[in-house]
Amino acid sequence: MTPANRKKLVVAHSTREGAPQHEVETNRALARWLAQILGLKFGGNYDPDLHTGRELYLLPTQTLVGPAQAHQLNIKGPEDLWGGYVDHDFICTKAISHGLLGPEAKAPEGWSPLFCERVRDVVLDGLTVFSLDDARPAATRLLYSGPIRLKPVHACAGRGQEVIHSLDEFDAVLARPEASKMFSEGVVLEQDLHDVVTHSVGQSFIGAHVFSYCGEQYLTQDGQGEEVYGGSNLLVVRGYYEDLLNLDLPEDVREAIEQARVFDNAADEAYPGFYASRRNYDIAQGLDSDGQRRSGVLEQSWRMGGASSAEVAALQSFINNPGLKAIRVSSVETYVDQALPADAIEVYRGPAENSEFLLKYVTVKPYDG
Repeated sequence: MTPANRKKLVVAHSTREGAPQHEVETNRALARWLAQILGLKFGGNYDPDLHTGRELYLLPTQTLVGPAQAHQLNIKGPEDLWGGYVDHDFICTKAISHGLLGPEAKAPEGWSPLFCERVRDVVLDGLTVFSLDDARPAATRLLYSGPIRLKPVHACAGRGQEVIHSLDEFDAVLARPEASKMFSEGVVLEQDLHDVVTHSVGQSFIGAHVFSYCGEQYLTQDGQGEEVYGGSNLLVVRGYYEDLLNLDLPEDVREAIEQARVFDNAADEAYPGFYASRRNYDIAQGLDSDGQRRSGVLEQSWRMGGASSAEVAALQSFINNPGLKAIRVSSVETYVDQALPADAIEVYRGPAENSEFLLKYVTVKPYDG
């Protein structure tokens, strides 16, 4: 933070009503940790009675949506939060990754065909649907070349997704009582890959600090046996994507970074009201139904996410060691009650939304390149 911003209060803000305990407490832990690193005061959870009109540095759990919410929180730009802002809700979801069925397909207010054009070559084959009427024709078109993955646009951590192999299976989805509501809120239909590696690529801008990273994320089983986000292993550099690409990286990682850059630049161009100080992208690389290798950006995260704790740990390493150029950090989420590994930093231990227990922690290792 610059001297002028030293009076800012770092505040956690769980924006979802009824958010689970692990989300609220993780948010609070990261805000407290970040305040300590930056030498700022920690103001606890956002409270309009205490914080309205104050100069804040906000850590919201979700991307801020619309000028009214930003104004209420006194957020004027990316320097006021670690997260992001969009004019319309759909912009911060999976929805923008794919185009619509056609010019007559239903679209939300503010939809940008320009964005879909810009990212067409860096995403997988897919369509976004906002109405029940458009759903079956979209599925028919995509199923012609193999199985598709159905992804409600507001679902996260891999939850709520299912693979559809035929129109009969898709018709069974359309017959569900909740289908109309689900499709009207937005559903992505996307080619399904197997033998998938999911890369995480991103940048954060926190005060005067800029760092960029690449890495892989992996899945684990929650208490119900569902495959969900289990953590990220990141290589983080001080600086921009150019600094990251200066390292000795495999070609598949370089491809993921370049695809994320195209997606990131397209968001700035197509949605001019958008801004973000945390920009994270998931890129899937795997084989399609014909055995052909594919790589594409799945979605963006302009908010606190699973890898955020690892990013904070990297920032602390860079601040503590001014000559440090790169660091390896890992965020871990496990639903098995266990002792904390040696040298790990605990972020959360307690109940989860869908499980009795969840442990989140971070590890830091030197970059040996």
